[in-house]
This record gives sequence, C-alpha cells and structure tokens, in this order.
Amino acid sequence: MNMLAPARPDLSARRADFPILGQRVHGKPLVYLDSAASAQKPEAVIDAMARAMRTQYANVHRGLHAMSEAATEAYEQTRDVVARFINAPDRSEIVFTRNSTEAINLVAHAYGGALLAPGQAVLISEMEHHANIVPWQMLRDARGIELRVCPITDAGELDLEAMAALLADGKVGLVAVTHMSNVLGTYTPARRIADLAHAHGARLLLDGSQAVVHRAVDVQALDTDFYVFTGHKLYGPTGIGVLWARHDILEAMPPFLGGGDMIGSVTFARSTWARVPHKFEAGTPAIVEAIGLQAAIFYVQTIGLEAIAAHEAALTDHALTRLADIKGLTILGRAQDRGGVVSFTLDGVHAHDIATLLDRQGIAVRAGHHCAEPLMHRLKVSSTARASFALYTTHEEIDVLAEGLERVRTLFA
Repeated sequence: MNMLAPARPDLSARRADFPILGQRVHGKPLVYLDSAASAQKPEAVIDAMARAMRTQYANVHRGLHAMSEAATEAYEQTRDVVARFINAPDRSEIVFTRNSTEAINLVAHAYGGALLAPGQAVLISEMEHHANIVPWQMLRDARGIELRVCPITDAGELDLEAMAALLADGKVGLVAVTHMSNVLGTYTPARRIADLAHAHGARLLLDGSQAVVHRAVDVQALDTDFYVFTGHKLYGPTGIGVLWARHDILEAMPPFLGGGDMIGSVTFARSTWARVPHKFEAGTPAIVEAIGLQAAIFYVQTIGLEAIAAHEAALTDHALTRLADIKGLTILGRAQDRGGVVSFTLDGVHAHDIATLLDRQGIAVRAGHHCAEPLMHRLKVSSTARASFALYTTHEEIDVLAEGLERVRTLFA
C-alpha cells in the first residue's frame, strides 16, 4: 500500500487537456500506460512552444535586438520557475541539460573526474537506471574510482544497513541513487540516505527523473547535493533536462563542454569561463524546449502536486488490487512507499508478447529490461511488462488493462 492516503480527486476533466488521448489505436480507444517512459503533452505546453516559434524566436544571450532580448527573457524565466519548483536556494544553481542522462554524465565528468581522487568510491544501488550506472563505470575505468553497489531487499527497497556498511570506511565520495525506481516504483528514503552519506563524508546525487513527476520535491528539505530530472516525463518536451547542485560545488567543478556562451574570454593561449550556471551550458541551448518546460511546470502547479500524488496513489492501489487477481501474474516489488509504476510478469508469456497483444487492444505498456538490466538479474527475470500512470490516467483504464491481460492469459493458456 502507498504511504499517501488513497484519496481520489477527480482529474478526469484534465484528460481533455491532452489532445493525443482522444485517438484510437487499432480501432480501440487509446489507453496510454507508458508515462514513465515519456508523458503526453498538454495543450498548454504545445501552445507555448508554438507561440515562441511564431512570435519571439531568436538566439539567446547574444543579441541586442528586441527579438533576442524577448527570447532570452523567456528562456531565463524558466530557470527561475525551475528553482522555485524544487525550492533551490539560488537560480544560478539550475543548469539546463538535454536530459537526466546528460546531467549525470556532467556530474561524473566534472565532479567525479576532477574532484574525486583515485582510491575513492562512488556508491550506487541495484535498482539504478543505466543512466546512473554507465557514467560511473566510465569514471571507474578512466580514473581508478571504485564503484560500489548497495543491494536491495526482496521487497525492492534499499538495504540501508548494507549502505551504512559500504560507507563505513569513509572512502565513498559520492552516493548516486534513484529517488524513485522506474521499474519497481519504489521511493527511496532520500533524507535518510542524505544523512547517512553526509555522516560518512560523501555527497549525494538523486536521480529524480521519475519522482519529480509524482510528488513535490524540495532539494533543501532533502539535503541532497545534486538533483537531476528531465522535462519529457514531466509533461514537457524532449531535449531539456535539469541539473541542480549546490553553488559551491558548481563553482569548484570544471566545465563539461567547451564552446560558445560558456566562456568569459578566449585567446589562442587560454580561455576563462563564464559564471555559474552558464559555465556548463555551451552552445545554443534548447530555447523552445525550455519554454515548454516552463509551461509544463505551470500546468502541474495549477493542478497541484498534492492532488496529482493522491490521484496516482489511488490508481496504484487499484492496479495492485486488480492485477493481483490475475492467475499467473506476478507483480515485482512490494515497497511500502511506491509511485505509479507497476512491473509484472505473466506465467508462460514473454513480456514482448504481452505488450504486443495489449497494443492490439489499444493499450500501451512498456516491455523489456527498462534500461535496468542489473535489476532484472537481481529479480531473476529477463524482462517485464510495465504499466505506468500519470495525472490523466483513470481507474477505468486500469480495469481495461486487467481485462486485456485476462485475454492474453487465456490466449496463451
């Protein structure tokens, strides 16, 4: 069961804000249950981006003409909006990236590569997305950094006793873990992890790609050192992500990419860097996408993150109850605190077959290892099917999913 009370606010009227949801697939009404991969976009985001391209598009930061100044103001306003959204102390701590993956790579390169010493360690967990595994492997191989892995329990929760043991020798310089698993839906106890990491002299990076969509995030209350998320899961566009980090850490980090807009001055002999955050934003940025992210944040704030969280908690409880009644279906993960992601297997049916047959019924789910192969090995499965929920998901759609899975089971029986 979810830690949040399963109140059931009615968000059904909000479905009309998402034009794509009115489509039919294979002659069936679209039931979109793949929002953890990428969420659909409300009209407000689509309109904001189209309006920017129609009325005020120009390159930012460089121009002295009116159009450039208007585009720069809109782009930089997004930095203020994001800072307020996650309660960052300072707007200059918001760095725009392409996505969470680039944000983590930025930290691995500029923090890990420059400020961690050979012999130090990075600690991740068994439930990480590849984006929070591979950059640290690359750092390990390039710099001689040790990579440690915190196990999870059979319920799909972080083993905090094991984490404490892995931190005990004081060699871990950075803990990098998910805030919410994209496979199990598990919310990690972020503040407890922060306290544990800091007590042993380590910094903390939280991958908020899933969590920031479903609950309010306050980086100061979490006491983390880095927080990353991506726009396209938050009802915004692709191509725009966010790295938040404490100002003193960003100041100490060298640039990740070199080029225009991240410099103070350039000669053939040497270059100096722009001030934070521009030091980390080389080249022409994702101008229209940033404006779309701003619109997406305004949209979810208008609805209210508490209402969205309660709605999705009720959906998740309903899904866990309905799917548990299907013979041969196994739900992966039994975390007490979980979000709107449910991964499952069905006896005798490959996950790809489940997804294909559900698609013929107009139901979109994800199938595969979900960019979390090590977690699949831990769970002793090769792949799973995954249904994931959003503010536009309805209880009736979960019933349609359950009925669709019964048809799949019957066919393979």
